[in-house]
Amino acid sequence: MSALHKDEQGDWQTVCLKYLLFIFNFLFWMGGAAVLGVGVWTLVEKSDYLSLLASSTFAVSAYILILAGSLVVVTGFLGCCAVIRERRRCLSVYFFFLLVIFLIELVAGVLAYVYYQRLSEELKQHLNQTMSENYAQPGKEAITAAVDRLQQDFKCCGSNNSQDWAHSVYISSIAAEQRVVPDSCCKTITPACGKRDHPSNIYKVEGGCITKLEQFLADHLLVIGAVGIGVACLQLVGAFLTACFIYLLYKEEEEEEFGAL
Repeated sequence: MSALHKDEQGDWQTVCLKYLLFIFNFLFWMGGAAVLGVGVWTLVEKSDYLSLLASSTFAVSAYILILAGSLVVVTGFLGCCAVIRERRRCLSVYFFFLLVIFLIELVAGVLAYVYYQRLSEELKQHLNQTMSENYAQPGKEAITAAVDRLQQDFKCCGSNNSQDWAHSVYISSIAAEQRVVPDSCCKTITPACGKRDHPSNIYKVEGGCITKLEQFLADHLLVIGAVGIGVACLQLVGAFLTACFIYLLYKEEEEEEFGAL
């Protein structure tokens, strides 16, 4: 009777773990879709701004999330097949991929958090220099477009204020045609509107574009970090359930071999 009870208990545990793993895989896929979506959203949403950053950490974090999200889609399918077939080898591969994805997402989350800490300092050191030295210069079309979009999207002018443009290479050149700020500083863009820097004509925002861009990037980094670390924690739950399931299957195989003897 005790042996029968033990077998029934083992079967019950196996069935429970099986259903739990199915539920996990569903959540896993949803988490993967979220990770993939956040990665794509980060790169697509105002991706022009990436050319204004001194380091590529922001973009790298997003690419890592896209990689992790793509792996989740494949791994989730593998996990379902492994659970249905109850193959220890497949489950072991699934377990390995869970740990790999966990590390990838953890790296993305940590990178986002670290970059978040030094974002303000980087922008203060490099944004003004990038805007003043590269705007409207040959071969710097991407930066020029990024600056124009930045000033229009966030309704700002200059790195710290509109006076920053007085020291720029572009405004000092003949190409500026006596403009005091680029036309993208204007509230309503018209040809050569940058010749007049009156508050009624151009954006005069306290803190300039640095404050606006910093807030925008910080919000994105918080989302990247939260999603990366949050889904990484979910992976640990899945890895634990998978390890338990592998152990139960191993015990069942041992008992079957022992019974055959």
